[in-house]
Amino acid sequence: MDKNKVTHLLVIRLSAMGDVAMTIPVLSALSNRYPELKVTVLTRSFFRPMFAQLVNVAVYEADVKGKHKGVFGLWNLYKELTVLQIDAVADLHNVLRSKVLKRYFRLGGIPVMQIDKGRAEKRELTASRNKVFKPLKTTHQRYANVFAQLGFPLNLTEVEPLQKKKRSEKMMRIIGHDAKKWLGIAPFAAFQGKMYPLELMSKVIAELDTSDTYKILLFGGGEKEGQKLKTLENNFRNCISIVGKLKFSEELALISNLDAMLSMDSGNGHLAALYGIPVITLWGVTHPYAGFYPFGQDFDNALFSDREKYPLIPTSVYGNKWPQGYEKAMETISPETVVQKVYEVLG
Repeated sequence: MDKNKVTHLLVIRLSAMGDVAMTIPVLSALSNRYPELKVTVLTRSFFRPMFAQLVNVAVYEADVKGKHKGVFGLWNLYKELTVLQIDAVADLHNVLRSKVLKRYFRLGGIPVMQIDKGRAEKRELTASRNKVFKPLKTTHQRYANVFAQLGFPLNLTEVEPLQKKKRSEKMMRIIGHDAKKWLGIAPFAAFQGKMYPLELMSKVIAELDTSDTYKILLFGGGEKEGQKLKTLENNFRNCISIVGKLKFSEELALISNLDAMLSMDSGNGHLAALYGIPVITLWGVTHPYAGFYPFGQDFDNALFSDREKYPLIPTSVYGNKWPQGYEKAMETISPETVVQKVYEVLG
């Protein structure tokens, strides 16, 4: 495709938070290498703060549960987008909604390229028989390949982290002004198969709290998660739950000021990675070989469930499927191992 004919590119990536976060380094590379290119990202309005530092990148809200719901809603969305004079479409999602939109754009004569998710390779990686255990192409590279097909090749090794945000007065009122290092902990994930047991995470926090070296900042979302994190906050003097205290943009600013993040295979790890924050990740029935490792992170900071005891890992790409007994896989990562890794990363 002749990139000289493309001046305004639509990028589709509707959800989830971690997947949307993984577009940021790729779009950063795109805007830096092609500063004349205008980019509009079609995604949830909630994710808008992630894109704030990207030059020539705007966000258009996809209200897929409201006015853009269903085939007719997507038609209305397409009509809204045509007003923006889109020249080409990069579909980084490749789901039913984006396929409907792509059909509309193609009928309108607009070229479209879509992500190759490598579904066949991932089936082999997660198979219970004849498993092919090898690293696959990263999601970041799969995103970059879509832009290359549109005539915009990228070098992801040139990507710089987003700039750290200023510590606000509100942030400091919540956390305090002492000199302790800030350790974020995000103990939850979308599926149980990739969530470290909370009783073991409590032991990790207890040990770190005893050292009196860190402010332990707990990240999560929703009422149930908030209640559990509030209990941890009440049990440990250096522990602070962030749930409900900051807007998403403010939470991103806080994450940018962390000294390290301890996360599952989940969105908060990807958010911290955007700012170059060291991320320690815990892996259950998923595995980085599927391509979802946080961008630019040291692979030595990943802690894995015991594959000798649980050889079918990874059992799924998203952590939503596993054989009987594999729900205990993450218990093979001892709290002592996690604490030691935190000490190693933070000193």
